[in-house]
Amino acid sequence: MAESFGKDAAPPVRIAIAGTGNIAGVHAAALRGLPGAELAGAADIDRAALAAFGAEHGLTELHTGLAGLLASAQPGLVHLCTPPALHFEQAAQCLAAGASVLAEKPPTLSLRELDLLADQTRPGGPWFATVFQHRFGSAAARLRAVAASGVLGRPLLAICHTTWFRDQAYFDVPWRGRWQTEGGGPTMGHGIHQMDLLRYLLGDWVEISAIARRQARRTETEDLSMAHVIFASGAAASIVNSVLSPRQESYLRFDFEHGTVEVSHLYGYRDEDWRVTPARGHQAPVLAAWQRPPAGTPSGHRAQFAAVLAALREGAAPPVTLPDSRGTMSLVAGIYASAFGGGVVRPADLGPGSPCYDRMDGQAPGWEQ
Repeated sequence: MAESFGKDAAPPVRIAIAGTGNIAGVHAAALRGLPGAELAGAADIDRAALAAFGAEHGLTELHTGLAGLLASAQPGLVHLCTPPALHFEQAAQCLAAGASVLAEKPPTLSLRELDLLADQTRPGGPWFATVFQHRFGSAAARLRAVAASGVLGRPLLAICHTTWFRDQAYFDVPWRGRWQTEGGGPTMGHGIHQMDLLRYLLGDWVEISAIARRQARRTETEDLSMAHVIFASGAAASIVNSVLSPRQESYLRFDFEHGTVEVSHLYGYRDEDWRVTPARGHQAPVLAAWQRPPAGTPSGHRAQFAAVLAALREGAAPPVTLPDSRGTMSLVAGIYASAFGGGVVRPADLGPGSPCYDRMDGQAPGWEQ
């Protein structure tokens, strides 16, 4: 799987995958051919799925338990592709064995679990990171750079809409749509990717007002949430997370003083999915800035995995570290805290002892209202 290296090059990183469902196939495909990556083994309690995954990807290190995989394959990095409720315990197990972790979203079910994992990480590794691949498309990197340059002026308004469709059969899978196994509905499990990109580009939030509803699906969790968010920069954002929308779209819009930048896609964007509209009198500098590199990289797992491996080669912390993940998870928790507790929520309201610190629903969704 790994490309050849010169005699002075570092050996490839041995990577194992826990869970061999659909998303594991995406991970394996994204790792294929990446310099510095060696897919060393996999684990799954489903023997048939495990065998099929091993045959497809040429793996002989196949285990029905994570402990066996860690002991035998001795990976330096484990990709967690298991259901969300397993992430915390499996990540803790990997970190205790000295293996770093790259977890699919959501990274854990709560802020408390993330904080407990933080106690097991070390600056030089092992570390814990989250798959938030939308940060890694070239257009997002370009927007971040252009915004930082000041050409666009202050951010004023943003829209972050994840309007997807999942029918009732989707939620009839036993672990879906349940607080204790999935951690939440579309706010936690679907819109989190767009919200991470929103926060990556706008920074920290300071206030949230939100609602969450069970509008149409039979679930424990919400199937719809809406939030108004104020960021430290003063920018205001409207966030919608839905699994009720037959015309599916992932849409982000950023209105700056000197121009609007927007993207419409579904599960991953390309450069051509973005559009820039300069304000009157600012066409030349805004368009010139937008033509600068980087370019040509779609958002996706491969782009993030390449960045992770580059960081490992340099001995640096990986992108989307645990503190990065916590910032996005606090935005999710803030939406739930406002929706279920009422009123405006601030980051200080989400510390240990607060209702949504241990569980996103705060054990009080209040659907009876």
